[in-house]
Amino acid sequence: MYNTFKPEQPMGLMDFVRAAKACTREISPQVLQDKLTAKEDLLLLDVREPGEFQGGHIKGAHLVPRGLIEAAADPAYPKHLPELAAARDRQVVVYCATSGRSAMAAAVLQMMGFKNVLNMEGGYTRWVADGLPQEQEANY
Repeated sequence: MYNTFKPEQPMGLMDFVRAAKACTREISPQVLQDKLTAKEDLLLLDVREPGEFQGGHIKGAHLVPRGLIEAAADPAYPKHLPELAAARDRQVVVYCATSGRSAMAAAVLQMMGFKNVLNMEGGYTRWVADGLPQEQEANY
């Protein structure tokens, strides 16, 4: 049977972001930096695109573009990311450029059974603005 849900107005991107943020927890970039400095057991996911990641990212982050999050997290999918698929009971912190894509990724991970998912407020843009350390990939 097809879903008969039909909103009065079509939903836009920001509607999805607001819905995702309403059901996820956020942390500030400084709190994430404190967790990284304390070497807390966490899995850090950057859900931006490869070009964004190469331009700069947080040290130790795994690149899992938003469009691939479900496949990467599903242990039954042949090309899953083992670190992510095995992290259902670990702390998982996600970030993107401004926190919209990562909020949606966090919401999906929660639906997939991940118990402790956090979205970084303001994304990588805020991380950089706050003067926190960045890592860049070498392009040859």
